[in-house]
Order: sequence, then structure tokens, then C-alpha cells
Amino acid sequence: MGIVSEYNPFHNGHRYQLERAKAITGADVVIAIMSGNWLQRGEPAVYDKWQRARAALLSGVDLVIELPFYAAVQPSHLFSAGAVRLAAAIKCQWLAFGAENPTMNYQELIDNQPRHDPSFKQFDRPYASIFQDYLYEKTGIRLNQPNDILAFGYANANHQLGSPLQLMPIQRVGGAHNDNELTAGNVTSASSIRTAIKAGPVSSLKHFVPTPSWEMISTNQPVFAERFWPMLRFELIEAPISQLQKIYQMTEGIEYRLKQAAISAATLSDFLHLVKTKRYTYTRIQRLCSYVLMHAATSDMQVTPQYIRPLGFTEVGRRYLNQVKGDLSLPVISKVNQDVVTDYLNMDFKSGMLMEMVTGAHQDFYRHPIILEK
Repeated sequence: MGIVSEYNPFHNGHRYQLERAKAITGADVVIAIMSGNWLQRGEPAVYDKWQRARAALLSGVDLVIELPFYAAVQPSHLFSAGAVRLAAAIKCQWLAFGAENPTMNYQELIDNQPRHDPSFKQFDRPYASIFQDYLYEKTGIRLNQPNDILAFGYANANHQLGSPLQLMPIQRVGGAHNDNELTAGNVTSASSIRTAIKAGPVSSLKHFVPTPSWEMISTNQPVFAERFWPMLRFELIEAPISQLQKIYQMTEGIEYRLKQAAISAATLSDFLHLVKTKRYTYTRIQRLCSYVLMHAATSDMQVTPQYIRPLGFTEVGRRYLNQVKGDLSLPVISKVNQDVVTDYLNMDFKSGMLMEMVTGAHQDFYRHPIILEK
């Protein structure tokens, strides 16, 4: 069974989802397809991929596969497509995911997607809002909750691949996905946990996360986007407009706005506020900034998964990987050298080096999959 995840960090809601999905499917192996050091909203992970993979393995996951940067840091439909392709490539039978409305009719949404509609060329609203309103008019289904949007993405990507996976939506529990306040009980959103980590002290988080995550949170320094602001500011000010125009998704002249805002703003928060428009949401701007930091061109990002990279496994996960390895269509990468970086891991290596620059911990070279005996 595959679970698409960021585990930023792994909390009690994730544990509930995992245990509920196992109970329903009867799956004997749980594979997390987990984003690496940079995440879907264009932000760095609060703890690096190795720390988060270890916490997941100690909390019930059997095998952690890295979702590459070029799939992980994308709008929801491309994020979903990359994750589904990897889940299918590693021979998952089921794909489990959280959803605000797990009984939603995904097939009706798939069948009523827009096809070359000219109204989608509006510039006064985000594309996602226009897309959601179109589907609502066609189907009466309101697709506006974060996990529901991703759930539709998984269903659509699976449909386009010929439906190799059985979908298993699980009712989301706890606070809303984007809640920044800790809730009552022992389940709260990852957003609220990160907000509490940033504000400190972290003692209030102990009953919201499994023990391995608590040990990670209580003993390690977190990473937030502000750490990268000086690098981003330098890149935007130093790079000529002609170079910025080559960056992935740099469209509609936004490069001029980014450069001017970088010159004017003293902080990342000020910068984002200056750049934001009705058309460009904070999330889209953050993703664009991560592409600037990575010097990501369209050719770097518009690719399908080319490899399977285990970040770690238990004994159960190791046996499964050995069992299916001979039947996989993609190479399994366990050891990183310069040739591997050049041929496969260019974007993951660059994003890992950025993380390494602020944490001092190796991310790719000198690292091998975590092996847990249990």
C-alpha cells in the first residue's frame, strides 16, 4: 500500500491514516512516497528528509521512497501525477490518502474537466479558483479543500495511467489542513505544529505526535524559509532579467516584479507581500522562488519519475524491495555518486545542498538508506 506524504512532521493524524488504511486494505507493507527537502508549497521541510524518513519508519511505515524535487515542488495536479507514477512503479496495489470528503465522486469530476476553455485565460484570478468553479458548475461538487484537491489529482493521474492503483481515501481527522492553532485532543494539523515549533517552546507538542517525531522535534533545530531569504534576495538582485526569464513557470513578466521586490524588501514576509497579486497566490510565488534558488529550467521540471530512491526501510520493507526489484521498470538508487547526480538526481542534489548549507548535515553524498531492524 502506498501513501503520498510530506510528513512535515509525522503526527498523530498521519498515524491514524496509516493504521486505518492498513485495517481496511489488509496491506502487509506500507510504502510512503515522501517529498524530500523541499515541499509542494515551495517551502523547505522543517526537518530534513532523513530525519523525517526515520520518524516515519519508527511510526509504522515499512519503506520510504523519495518523491523527487521535480514532482514534489509542483502545483497539485503535477505533484499528484508524479506521486501516482512512483506508487505504480514500486508495484503498490492501493494508494491511501486523506480527504475532507472521501465519498466524493472522482470519476464525475474527471469526466467533466475543462477542455481548452477560453475563460481560463483570465488574469484577475488564480487558475485553481477558475478550475474549481468550472467543475462546480458542471457537477455540483465543490472541490476547494486542500486534501480533496490532492485526492482528485491522485484519482485523475491514476485514471490517465489506466488505473493501476486501487484508491483508498481516508476521512481526515483533527483540525483543518491549514489551521495554525493547535486543537483540542491529540490530533492537530501539521501547519499548527510547524507554527508552534517556530514560536517555541515545543513542549506543548508532545501529545500531538508519536514518540519518534517528538524526539526529532525536541532534539533538532528546525529549518524555515527565512533561512534562505539572503540567498534568494541575492539571486533575484544579481541575475539579469534574461536569466530569470528562463526559470520554470516564470511567466507574464513576474520576473520584473520579483526583482524590484527583492531590492525593496528587508524580509521574506515583506517580499512575498510586495509580489502577491490576485493572479499570483503566496504558494505560487513561494514555488517560483524555490525554482529561482535551484536555477530550475522547464526542462528540469517537466519530467516524469526516472528512478526509485529509497530513503529507508524496515526489515519488512527490505524484503519487499528485494522481492520486486527484478520486476521494476525504473532503476533503484541506493548509493549516490557524481555520475548518479548527473544522470538522475540533479534537482534533488541541488535542493539537498541548499538544506546542507543551513544545517551542516550531508543530504546525498555519504548517505545510504536508513535500515531499521524491527
